[in-house]
Amino acid sequence: MTAPLRLGYQPPFGWAAILGFLGPRAIAGVERVDGAVYSRCFRHRGEQCRIAVRDDPRAHRLVVEVEGTADRRAIARRLRRAFDLDADPRAIGTVLRIDPLLAPLVAARPGLRVPGCLDPFELAVRAVLGQQISVVGARTIAGRIAARWGTALPGSDLRLFPDAVDLAGADLTTVGVMPARARTLTTLSRVVADSPGFFDRASRAVRADLMALRGIGPWTAQYVGLRALGDRDAFPESDLGLLKAAAEGASRPTPKALARRAEAWRPYRAYAALHLWNADSWSGSTSEIPCLSSPGRPQAGTGDPERHARIAALGSRFAA
Repeated sequence: MTAPLRLGYQPPFGWAAILGFLGPRAIAGVERVDGAVYSRCFRHRGEQCRIAVRDDPRAHRLVVEVEGTADRRAIARRLRRAFDLDADPRAIGTVLRIDPLLAPLVAARPGLRVPGCLDPFELAVRAVLGQQISVVGARTIAGRIAARWGTALPGSDLRLFPDAVDLAGADLTTVGVMPARARTLTTLSRVVADSPGFFDRASRAVRADLMALRGIGPWTAQYVGLRALGDRDAFPESDLGLLKAAAEGASRPTPKALARRAEAWRPYRAYAALHLWNADSWSGSTSEIPCLSSPGRPQAGTGDPERHARIAALGSRFAA
């Protein structure tokens, strides 16, 4: 048996908080949380991998059982990013605790990390699915998508979430996706299928191109940046949960006011978002993403022809 990967981190490390976030969102058949162990399968450069991750708090490291023939060093790098293992809690706390809004939150949870992902396309699909439905609803539909178009792993009860090629021609309305979101996901799938390096770029560039797609607005793009792209300064200032948590008395800040206040939290605004979501019981939020960027307004591209021209050219610019 291959020895497990042992991935160190700087304590404190909030493994329970990560599991508390991932558990309710785990896609049936793709990933699961059993007690204190997180398991899932994913692709790495075309190869199939399965992992089981647990914390070893005394040694300050995650222990990861890996099944598959993928490059273990490359897998280790992906895991370090997905579980935010290179974060410096002391540096983050030094910046955030200056603000009296965040100081007690940082003191209560000094090891809070940003739960990342191992499949940016899957995360982007989840973000779009969850724009207007509950965590349970988004997870249910994601599970249907995985069951219908995913790939079963031989000898395993887990399966791979479908990739962009799998979904580019899929009729997602047959598994309960609303027509408008199905069109958004089809467009996203086709763009990513034509551009294998789409997510392997700077967060700002990916977010700009995502927002050029009809049905994807600033909230979804920032959420993808925060969880899928390792952007620790991503911050969806229009999120209702953040605005509620930042309220002083009965007065909530406007998104612009919260964005101005968050300037002092750079370059760790993503951690500030996690602390504020946690303060507003974000792990039990009724929506996959805590709110729309603007209730009642579609998260869509504005029809900017220059942006759409960029999207049309993505295949030639980013093909691996």
